Amino acid sequence: MTVELFRQTARIALQSWTRRWPHASRLFLFGENQSWVINWEMRELSRLAQRLGIKRPPSSLYFHSQEQAVFYGSQFALLEDDWLTRGHAVATAYFHGKPGLGIKEFDALYERLKMHHDKIARLQVSHSEMRDVILASGIDASKVHMIPIAVNVDFFPLRSEADYRAARQRLAIPDAAFVVGSFQKDGVGWGDGLEPKLIKGPDVFLQTMKRLKSVVPEVHVLLSGPARGYVMKGLRELHIPFTHRLLKNYPDIKELYHACDLYLVTSREEGGPKAVLESMACGVPLVTTRVGQAMDLVRHGENAWMVDSEEVDGLVHWAQWVHSHKGELNPVREAGRATAEANTYAAQLPLWQKFFDGFVTVESK
Repeated sequence: MTVELFRQTARIALQSWTRRWPHASRLFLFGENQSWVINWEMRELSRLAQRLGIKRPPSSLYFHSQEQAVFYGSQFALLEDDWLTRGHAVATAYFHGKPGLGIKEFDALYERLKMHHDKIARLQVSHSEMRDVILASGIDASKVHMIPIAVNVDFFPLRSEADYRAARQRLAIPDAAFVVGSFQKDGVGWGDGLEPKLIKGPDVFLQTMKRLKSVVPEVHVLLSGPARGYVMKGLRELHIPFTHRLLKNYPDIKELYHACDLYLVTSREEGGPKAVLESMACGVPLVTTRVGQAMDLVRHGENAWMVDSEEVDGLVHWAQWVHSHKGELNPVREAGRATAEANTYAAQLPLWQKFFDGFVTVESK
């Protein structure tokens, strides 16, 4: 038997087997090639699917199957045509991408949604603002489920004073430094990132750091994530010391949180960010702009502090407040940890059961 004949025979056998599967009895999950965040979301969702008794075949069988259920972890999969022609029931996350921001990809994606929402069976949004944007597309409201991007608190334990000291020692950060964390990708592309991705607010971050340094001269910035060249260049020009660590294993990021005195989000638009719940889980004070799921999860002054987008005065004020009120932060840390524990993947199991019910066979009723 030739190699080609063997492949054809195997393909026919796989198609014969998969097409005997009952309708919508299997769930295929697809992440994104270069997205660390989305691929970890798919890992967690796969675990939840297993707990619900949903059958998860290898992704390679997707091409041989028909009339099953497919979940895309990135809404940008909708820009392709494959999902329209395969005959599967389709669901997707749609965390961010508001139209009208001057970003062509966002506008094209939203037009695609308006044109084909009748072919989408389920859609996950992570916060109320995006829910309202999605509903304005004309999609049936019963298809839209608001499920925040959760946190795995096993990866993000509440830090102790010993954790704090040890993390700073490993990173060679001076004891006296006031460490501000920023762990994201805020440059265009996957290179040095010298061109800023403005929806992530790297320019706002630098403006905030410039102002903060004038009142907190010992400020030290702790960075992680790829394509941070714009921010690093700006910090050098401002003579603000920084440490950058690019991690290979996502859960290792807890070591960076443990070294922080403050975590700062300066974005203009977000789906999450995941850092909201991650910082809360670790007990790191959070100051954020009113973006993404922060607007639903943050209770200003209780579990974090939140200001309007681009409000540098507010960002500086609350960052300085955290610096000067270190002895008063425990109630905020405790409330933040409670918020994180209420938004774990395990806590979301009932939400996902409702999401999948009627979309794919769920055996644990």
